[in-house]
Amino acid sequence: MSETDKHVIITGGAQGIGRIITEELLKSNYTVSVFDIDNEAIDELRPHFLGQNCNFFVTDVSNEMSICTSIKSAIMQSGPVYGLINNAVYEVFKPMEELSSDEWNKAISTNLSGTFYCSKHLAPSLRETKGSIVNMCSTRAFQSEANTESYSASKGGIFSLTHSMAISLAPYVRVNSISPGWIDVSAIKKKRIAKQIPLSQEDHLQHPAGRVGNAWDIARMVLFLLDAKNSFITGQNFIIDGGMTKKMIYV
Repeated sequence: MSETDKHVIITGGAQGIGRIITEELLKSNYTVSVFDIDNEAIDELRPHFLGQNCNFFVTDVSNEMSICTSIKSAIMQSGPVYGLINNAVYEVFKPMEELSSDEWNKAISTNLSGTFYCSKHLAPSLRETKGSIVNMCSTRAFQSEANTESYSASKGGIFSLTHSMAISLAPYVRVNSISPGWIDVSAIKKKRIAKQIPLSQEDHLQHPAGRVGNAWDIARMVLFLLDAKNSFITGQNFIIDGGMTKKMIYV
């Protein structure tokens, strides 16, 4: 199977890290199906990819029926799926006493359950193609700032889900995860909310790598993990954080 025959589904692929992954997949000649809940972001992105092997499906990954509908349509249009990038995310950061049950459930159902449902329903196609799943975890699965309970819990679940699925789907499907650190995507959003945040020298130099991360740092790892030449890698989590999780900080 050549790369031009390889069909990849990415969730949350219309903004942020997901948008750059979508662009880099297309540059690498993959056929891409973007699942995203934000119709406004999809409508803005669609004209940029006219004439390319890219289709868009309004999808709520917290809803299993919505996922099944989009998967069926994507396979009908573009054929069996070789790669799944579970990137869709719901974030809410507030004191835990103020976090509503709806907000908690939305974070878990979007980030964690959505990853499971997409993988579950695509498993037959991925087995057929001997494909690859890449889950978007986070360094917040391993360390925290205050008021991140729902996000951190969902990402910790993704870390565990990744190695569990890698064993369950072996030897036909590889499953890995990526844990980004500080990745600046403030300007890679739909026009209504896109605004580049200023980054100070201190922001950059606190990282052992000397800079804040960008979405291309993550996209390059996604492409690496999708590549069939790297078929000996499964069940692993790759931290891309400029070295911050290895840095001791004493005040």
